[in-house]
Amino acid sequence: MTHHDWEHVQEAAGTVRAAWQGSPRIGLVLGTGLGALAREIESPVAIPYPEIPHFPRSTVASHAGQLVCGSLVGHPVMAMEGRFHLYEGYTAAQVTFPIRVMKEMGCELLIVSNACGGLNPQFRKGDLMVIEDHINLLGLNPLIGPNDERLGPRFPDMIEPYDDGLQELALRVALEANIVAHRGVYVAVTGPNLETRAEYRFLRGIGADVVGMSTIPEVLVAVHAGIKVLGFSIVTDMCLPDALEPVDIEKIVAVANQAEAKLRTIVRGVLERLPA
Repeated sequence: MTHHDWEHVQEAAGTVRAAWQGSPRIGLVLGTGLGALAREIESPVAIPYPEIPHFPRSTVASHAGQLVCGSLVGHPVMAMEGRFHLYEGYTAAQVTFPIRVMKEMGCELLIVSNACGGLNPQFRKGDLMVIEDHINLLGLNPLIGPNDERLGPRFPDMIEPYDDGLQELALRVALEANIVAHRGVYVAVTGPNLETRAEYRFLRGIGADVVGMSTIPEVLVAVHAGIKVLGFSIVTDMCLPDALEPVDIEKIVAVANQAEAKLRTIVRGVLERLPA
């Protein structure tokens, strides 16, 4: 599948509708830092990815791999518990197919989260960042290929990929809860290796505050589909070229888990303040 077939989206949405009678307003991609939010969804209906037509299958051990539908802070939501990454070998179309299904189901807002490395020296390990803008260095784009006008326009503009009002709201919630949250630019590279010192210097030089390996494909498809986006990054390690330490994945996961409670607090606070 090189692009998103309208028919494939309909088939997948049909399977979800058969399992769950709700109509979601908000889609969640529960990447690193938001995984536990799935357990807070009320009256949940969980559909394993392999049961949904045309869905890719998850390969990362720490990601569950199911769609969880239900209610969160009074809003009907559809959450991806476990996301797909380009470094796993998926195409950009596969990675973003679930976003098409969210749109077809009725989602108007997408909330995404990720773990990232901090490039901005003012940031600290464990801090949160509200994504203000991004730089796509993946060399891939899920919108490449024939454009189906039923899914979105041929040339979507990227003036405001991340909704300004929602960023303000998230930062206000963080401030009230005494949580350190920055606002900044996320750059995506494919990975799976971490970057060289020279690459970190380059990424900082072009204006990125954090670097990660996900999120941008989903955001491009959401913008194409007319869905508003709110994005968060958890700074799990600092990537300062002159003070670089060997990576310890266990430490990174530990930092992410500590930050998770903070991110959950902010997301719940945002949802509480959104009109139902």
